[in-house]
Amino acid sequence: MTSTQPTVSARDLSLRYPSRNPETRSVAVNGLSFEIGAGEVLTVVGESGSGKSTLAKAVALHAETGAYGSPLFSGGELTVLGTDLRNVSRRKRDRLSVKVGYLPQDAGNNLNGRLTVGENIAEPIFVRDRRFNQIEAAEAVATLIDTVRLPLSVMNRYPFELSKGQRQRVAIARAMILEPQLLVADDPTAGIDVNVRAAILDLIVDLQAQRSFSALLVTADLAAVRRVSTNVAVMHRGILVGIGELDAVLDNPWHPYVKGLADSLLELHRDNA
Repeated sequence: MTSTQPTVSARDLSLRYPSRNPETRSVAVNGLSFEIGAGEVLTVVGESGSGKSTLAKAVALHAETGAYGSPLFSGGELTVLGTDLRNVSRRKRDRLSVKVGYLPQDAGNNLNGRLTVGENIAEPIFVRDRRFNQIEAAEAVATLIDTVRLPLSVMNRYPFELSKGQRQRVAIARAMILEPQLLVADDPTAGIDVNVRAAILDLIVDLQAQRSFSALLVTADLAAVRRVSTNVAVMHRGILVGIGELDAVLDNPWHPYVKGLADSLLELHRDNA
């Protein structure tokens, strides 16, 4: 039986960053409301500074962690897999993190250079259970390396020996190693050669189709939107200016920024025709 409970639910969600001056609180996300159902993919688009990455951090359980760059809740509600993140304990958040895969910006370039590719992918397993069977872990890693379309020979190589596109595939495998119910991918094609971007997006789409996880995918790449999902949320200066089926949002833009996106996609289509 499929659960009717949404994987992600935001109600009037606002997020900010700490400021030394309480009179100049930096609000990054202001009053967002949306849902991601079980097995659904929502693509979040918007220009730099629109709040996309802040939203991704919060959904990926990285709000109010005390870490540098961690946003703070300033209003509303955010529920992930049935857990209210505004009132979650550290222990409960740690348990929940097993079910949430996170691919932060530039993840491929931030792999641990002292670990092999196989060790990088397996690391989340042993962080949670140091006694986990190493043979089982190696089998899981090998399966994922094959799934992300890399040769098994990369398993014993180091990140610096791989191309940027290959490192990003390794980062995707690492995010998927615990078989999450939700994947949060923040601009997974940023900085990657234009000829490789489509392959990275197709990989995420294929993984989602195989494993039926829910996903929040952030991108500034307009060409990626239609390739990844029919559901889109458009952000501009911290607010939602469009959400729903992609064609419905673009066909009836009520905000100038959405109209600009619609015109850009139309121009892109003409150029590729």
